[in-house]
Amino acid sequence: MAGDLNLSNLKPAQPRKGRKRVGRGLGSGKGRYSGRGIKGQKSRSGSHAMRAGFEGGQMPAYMRMGKQRGSTSKDAMPIGPFRTSVWSLNVRDLARFDAGTEVTPELLKESGLVRNLNRDVKVLGHGDLGVKLSVSAHAFSKSAVEKIEAAGGTVTWLKPPHEPKKRRHKKGPASSEAPTEAAETEASAEPDTAAEPEAAEEPEVGEEPAEGE
Repeated sequence: MAGDLNLSNLKPAQPRKGRKRVGRGLGSGKGRYSGRGIKGQKSRSGSHAMRAGFEGGQMPAYMRMGKQRGSTSKDAMPIGPFRTSVWSLNVRDLARFDAGTEVTPELLKESGLVRNLNRDVKVLGHGDLGVKLSVSAHAFSKSAVEKIEAAGGTVTWLKPPHEPKKRRHKKGPASSEAPTEAAETEASAEPDTAAEPEAAEEPEVGEEPAEGE
C-alpha cells in the first residue's frame, strides 16, 4: 500500500529548519560580530540571563528607596540581625498537667509541647489555667506570670528577665519660666540700693548761689 511506512518515505512531522551558522565570514551575513552588534552588554555571553531586579548596573530601586525602622532593629525579636528563637507556648497548654506537677523544659519535650531543647522556652498568657503548677522556663510574659500565680502556682526563671534598654532623649533648650511668687516677694522686700540720687535744689530766680556751690 502507498500509505505504508517504510524507509523510503520516512520524514519528520514538521519541516526541519537549519541551524544558524554564525561567524563564517562576511559573505554569510552572520560574520564578524555574529549578529550581536558592536561591544556592549548584549554582545557578551550570559547577558540574557540577568537576575531579577538587575537594572543594568545602576543603583537598584530597592536600594534607592528610604529605609524604614522596625523589625530589623536591635531590640526587635525574633527577627533582625540579633535574632533569638524560642519555643513559645501558652498557659492553656499547661492545663493538661495534674495539680502539683513541676513543669520543666524536659517535661515539655516529653509531652510534645516543644520539639527539642536547643532553644529557650517562653510561656505566654493566652487562655486560662485552673491547676496549681510549678513552672520553670527561660522567659514568661507578664500575663502568664499573673495567671500562674493566680492559680496558686509558682514561677521559676531559668534566665534573668529581659529588661529593655532605656532610650536616651536629647536635652532641649532651657525653658524660660516666669519667676515664682516667693521670688517676687523676696525681691520686693529688699531695699532698692540702686535708686537714683536726689537732685540738688536749684536756686530761685533772682537769688545768687551760695559760695562753694
